Amino acid sequence: MQRIRARYLIETPDEPMHVAEVLAGEQSSGTFVRVANESEDLKALTRATVEAIEELQPLSEQSLPNALLSRQGRGGPWRRARVTVSFPPANIGRNLPTLAATLAGNLYDLGETTGLRLEHIDLPSEFRNRFERPRHGVRGTRMLTQVEGRPLIGTIIKPNVGLSAEETGTLVGELCEAGVDFIKDDECNADSEHAPIAQRIPAVMNHVRRWQDKTGKAVMVAFNISDEHEAMLRHADLVAREGGTCVMVSLNWAGFSSVQALRRHTDLVIHGHRNGFGMMSRHPALGMDFQPYQTLWRLTGTDHMHVHGLDGKFSQPNSEVIEGAHNSLAPLADPADSDDIVMPAFSSGQWAGTLPQTAKAVPSGDFLFMCGGGILAHPHGPTAGVRSLHEAWAALAAGRTLAEAAAVDAPSLAAALSFFGRSK
Repeated sequence: MQRIRARYLIETPDEPMHVAEVLAGEQSSGTFVRVANESEDLKALTRATVEAIEELQPLSEQSLPNALLSRQGRGGPWRRARVTVSFPPANIGRNLPTLAATLAGNLYDLGETTGLRLEHIDLPSEFRNRFERPRHGVRGTRMLTQVEGRPLIGTIIKPNVGLSAEETGTLVGELCEAGVDFIKDDECNADSEHAPIAQRIPAVMNHVRRWQDKTGKAVMVAFNISDEHEAMLRHADLVAREGGTCVMVSLNWAGFSSVQALRRHTDLVIHGHRNGFGMMSRHPALGMDFQPYQTLWRLTGTDHMHVHGLDGKFSQPNSEVIEGAHNSLAPLADPADSDDIVMPAFSSGQWAGTLPQTAKAVPSGDFLFMCGGGILAHPHGPTAGVRSLHEAWAALAAGRTLAEAAAVDAPSLAAALSFFGRSK
């Protein structure tokens, strides 16, 4: 059987090949002493294998503290290398937490390293198919929202400003009338005292159904159901009973097993919110890149993945945001498996002026473009905020710049450019 491959960046004062072998042993068949019943034949079946190593320029200072090396009086130079290690699928079976523990577990605590980062995962097709798949992904999301040929325009409601369930429903009704395709809850509000989810879901869906009955337009609302597992299932059932199509989960805090079980429990679209990913990714010598992160989470069957936004309010460079979108739109194992892609969700500081570079990064238009202030803070109101995005997309489709369109026949876009700042 083909093996699972992972690429790591390591930093160490030791010989990199030795450290790579330590990593492979620690994460498969090894321990620091020989154990009872251990044999070379058994180890051959279960041991991870170092397949490639590329040494990089060393560093003059270590990236991370290491008490063991300090006790030993060890110093630099701090050698760095990219190493590729393969793992036998038989060690893991169909167990996603064990896969995560194997690829991204105790190896971060290895005494030989002053830096370790998981950069990439490759999965064999047979192994990928042991796990959940997106139930909807790009194709299903487009079908449910009746949006083709352009990005889905979305926004974020902020119930934590103190809106009641009924007030939140009224706001959603206004956003439906403004012309949005997609609305999501804020990740910091799931079941607040001022807008309990058991009240908020019916209040919001009452307005969504009214709008759909009136216009035929299906607006997708991603309700934040992040909670204890059994409560999440109850919340999902309520969304379904009310005619909703989507739920949102704070992935890192709900956990792999809970999201897997949610996927098996419901046919609703699962909108995966990655809040907390920064603590796994911001230090270049620690944690993991987005490619392995989204690989692990997509095995739970999520349909949407947050990637942040271009020129947004967060710390990521645009190159990482774009790479994250491309990761989401790439099948995990079989390049021909178009049903295995998920929809990237751009957010954080997005507005009409950031749409051109986003569209350039994802020319297919297969993305969620979520503008909070870019819609709700438009100087002429939310309807004009949504219209500014449609006018921006129409300008791009016609081969015009935003400034050219704004000067001729795009008044809402012109107001957005004047208020939020000129686009690049």
